[in-house]
Amino acid sequence: MFGGSNVQVSGPTGAMAVVLAPIVAAHGPGAVAVVAVLAGVLVLVAGLARLGRVVTVLPWPVVEGFTLGIACIIALQQVPALLAVRIEPGGNTLVTAVDAAGRALTAADLTPTLWTLGTVALVAAAMVLLPRLHAAIPASLVAVAVVTLIAELTGAPVARIGALPDSLPLPSIPAIDPGVLRELAGAALAVAALAAIESLLSARVATSMTRTAHHPDRELVGQGLASVASGLFGGMPATGAIARTAVNVRSGARTRLAAVVHAVVILAVLYLATGPASAIPLAALAGVLLVTSVRMIPAATVRAVLGAGRGAALTFTVTAVVTVALDLVQAIQVGILVAAFLALRHVARSTDVHREPLPGPAEPGDERIALFRLEGALFFGAAERVFGTVTERAVEDGVLVVILRLSRIGMLDATGARALGELIGDLEASGLTVLVKGVQGDHRTMLRRVGAIDALRHPAHLIDDLGDAVAHARSHVRRSAVAEVAEPGRAAG
Repeated sequence: MFGGSNVQVSGPTGAMAVVLAPIVAAHGPGAVAVVAVLAGVLVLVAGLARLGRVVTVLPWPVVEGFTLGIACIIALQQVPALLAVRIEPGGNTLVTAVDAAGRALTAADLTPTLWTLGTVALVAAAMVLLPRLHAAIPASLVAVAVVTLIAELTGAPVARIGALPDSLPLPSIPAIDPGVLRELAGAALAVAALAAIESLLSARVATSMTRTAHHPDRELVGQGLASVASGLFGGMPATGAIARTAVNVRSGARTRLAAVVHAVVILAVLYLATGPASAIPLAALAGVLLVTSVRMIPAATVRAVLGAGRGAALTFTVTAVVTVALDLVQAIQVGILVAAFLALRHVARSTDVHREPLPGPAEPGDERIALFRLEGALFFGAAERVFGTVTERAVEDGVLVVILRLSRIGMLDATGARALGELIGDLEASGLTVLVKGVQGDHRTMLRRVGAIDALRHPAHLIDDLGDAVAHARSHVRRSAVAEVAEPGRAAG
């Protein structure tokens, strides 16, 4: 009701369950409500602070790698149910998902496994085939209902959900132990980050599907309020659910009423149908989640990312691996760092220096003048390499005057400005005259602040026009030639 997307559907998600499982293992189920309230407040504050658009700066390979990693975790978590093996969860859920899948493979028994495999296969087939009959058919719901009916009629030896609560608890403020609160603060921050990212990504996916706009900041406010409300009832933090939102859109949703009806139906099941729901085989739910995990990132998307270049492929792969092996929030951080490093490397490589011929007709002594055109970005990642090239060429060619043409410099940071000042000082100390041409206004301010302008021999050596710079350089060469002619005469006298 308070979110920023007309078609977004919120609720518990597999990714959130992954993050909450170690919290439950360490502090018990009651900690989930505390984390939900704390995370909700953080997400609400982020929305009020207008941080919703931050997700738009996430690189595409990071988003897709994160999605692939979550899909892998969800699939791995279903392996025990798929093989009719019960594995007790551990404290580190991300490692446990991989470990539990491996232990389930070694502990599987043929007879019960055949029943669960058959159940999963039937659910998967129904989810794939039913939408082809009509797009509005709730394939997963129909599949689970049919499989549950078959399991009841045949007495199939498969594990069931079991007893469920048949009502909601009264809302109350969760009991907060100050000692435990400090331990849960980090977990709440991670949950808030995941809730914000997942909700905003889901809303962005919905926007692309419906060709309509959404409001990221308002979406965070809505999700924050929902998490606080859920925590007051002892529930999980709320996030936008990509799979549910996609089904909502494909079913023809256009307004928020669809998500409200979704919530009302869930509430009705809680109060009226917990008996039938408790008979659902766990393998049926595993089948739904396995199909969902496969659909989370299409093969065409993976091929597109891997084909977008080595940098995109590396970012995508690293993010996915870190998501599975370490932590969801850490995966986003590592993915952004990898993408940022590759972007900086690309920018640094695009920064270059070229020696150009002097404009106009050649004059005697022009070989003693070196005109260097610098282009790109002069920042900490490129300054040393570029200026090293200038020094090397100027010394090797034995020139008297160096003209640095800076009009094509797009970005200049403090490191680049400082390095330029050191280059000018080194060349001047070597007996060369340095002229700087075409410094942009904001760059000139930076150069003055770091003292680079002061390294010039004379303020007149900071020139705006290339013709004036060349004329000034030629006058230095002529004076030097006159001095060289006069010097032997003085020596002879």
